[in-house]
Amino acid sequence: MQRPNAAQLTCGSATVVLATVALLLLSGTTTIPGILAACAVGLLLGILVAVTMPGRTGSVKTPAPTPSASGDESIRVPAARVGGRTGTRIGS
Repeated sequence: MQRPNAAQLTCGSATVVLATVALLLLSGTTTIPGILAACAVGLLLGILVAVTMPGRTGSVKTPAPTPSASGDESIRVPAARVGGRTGTRIGS
């Protein structure tokens, strides 16, 4: 598994805080088990948001090239280009 990027950490953390505060305000609980349950639900929601966010797109590895179907596995290297004709200078 890849390490989370900054956007995933930020959105996950914001979700934890906002969900926990919203659950505590909406439920109106003052007991320890109620507060712990709201914190646990907020943490689970934050983890879910961070994991389901799209990850890095620039670090996707490309697959290794496969040999061609014709069986020719030699590597083709392009020839060097020669610029212009030599020895055609006018004047010195």
